[in-house]
Amino acid sequence: MKFLTIILFFVLVSEGYGKCLLRDISVTQTRTGVIVNGKLEWSVTITNKCPCAQTNVILNCTGFQSLESIDPSVLTLSHTGFCLLTPGQPINKYGIVSFKYTWEKQFSLNPISSQSSCS
Repeated sequence: MKFLTIILFFVLVSEGYGKCLLRDISVTQTRTGVIVNGKLEWSVTITNKCPCAQTNVILNCTGFQSLESIDPSVLTLSHTGFCLLTPGQPINKYGIVSFKYTWEKQFSLNPISSQSSCS
């Protein structure tokens, strides 16, 4: 419940503040061609297209599953359908974060919240 409260706070605070917008966070996914236990491997690349660093980037991860474990320093999953990208670390201006997951379908992983930090 505490994690959900924090997420809702960031959603409310991020609307209209800072110089970055959610559309500045680009999520692309491609199949790697690798099959693990009959499931497809997907490569995810998240790019910060803003000239400012972004922190507290939250993705919609409703239903997200993976046979491959994902490094929690890259993506932290909650039981509420949200994921925190690079918890505690910013995504630098024009920075890229990537990871792979394995499942039978592609998940949308749309950004729903972030905070920009211009220095």
